[in-house]
Amino acid sequence: MSLANRDLPVTLSARLAPGRCVLMVVDMQNDFCAPGGYIDKTMGKDVGAASAILPALRELTSGARAAGIPIVWLRADYSHDRIPDSMALKLVARGIEAECCKPGTWGHDWFGVQPEPGDPVVTKHSYSGFTGTDMQSVLTALGRQTIVFTGVQTQVCVESTLRDAHAHGYYCVAAADAVGSHSPPLHAATLDNVRFLFGDVCSAADILAAWQPGH
Repeated sequence: MSLANRDLPVTLSARLAPGRCVLMVVDMQNDFCAPGGYIDKTMGKDVGAASAILPALRELTSGARAAGIPIVWLRADYSHDRIPDSMALKLVARGIEAECCKPGTWGHDWFGVQPEPGDPVVTKHSYSGFTGTDMQSVLTALGRQTIVFTGVQTQVCVESTLRDAHAHGYYCVAAADAVGSHSPPLHAATLDNVRFLFGDVCSAADILAAWQPGH
């Protein structure tokens, strides 16, 4: 079949049609986002970007619910007995003994936003939400083709999950002001790469406008 004969949503508005979308919230947990959490205390990185994206993220979650768009929540559990050797090696090399987003700790709890009853929650033990999880079955059950990405860190878990979503055939949209990182240059590089190859980059306002009735 030629490309011309494929039934593709070639316009951004078509890709963002409410009936086609899922909103994905990545790793909005205290250890990644809050002062005193793992990224702040153990890694010594600035977590200010996580708070900065909350207004846009909250608008997107509210807008998604109003438009009947499912919200999938991705959360990390990087307990040392659950992460792969490739991640453990970096911790050993850096002399890090703290555990990140360990269930039952404050660091594992949601930051600024949280799921509502009935929202799918997918737990991951590596950077991609598709590796060793039930993400694919969750998305298949929802029957949607476009994933709007929000959350942290832009260049790590957001990017890893977005790349895998793209490889699975999903249309990927990064909400530029609702993804954040402790490294502004790497944040910008990821968004540039998404624009180039892996999908679309839009503001939360543009996404919300596309979700309005009659758009």
